[in-house]
Amino acid sequence: MKNDIHPAYDHVVFRDRSAGVTYLTRSTLTSGERIELDGVTHPVVDVEVSSASHPFWTGRGRVVDTEGRVERFRRRYGSSIEEGQGR
Repeated sequence: MKNDIHPAYDHVVFRDRSAGVTYLTRSTLTSGERIELDGVTHPVVDVEVSSASHPFWTGRGRVVDTEGRVERFRRRYGSSIEEGQGR
């Protein structure tokens, strides 16, 4: 590997403000903002969604309007699809 072409790889805190959760990991991302965690100061990167706030992982999923999609499909392609004539 060539020297001095790779970004620094160090400890970074990822913070999900909506869930109030922080994750300490290593990354090439950095930030000018710092946070103290366990007595050590680390750069902090704010994320919009993490496993603590994602609807799939939390079980707080959104309701999908499937009826509206079906009705839009029927309006677009008519009743021939329903009767099996659209093949």
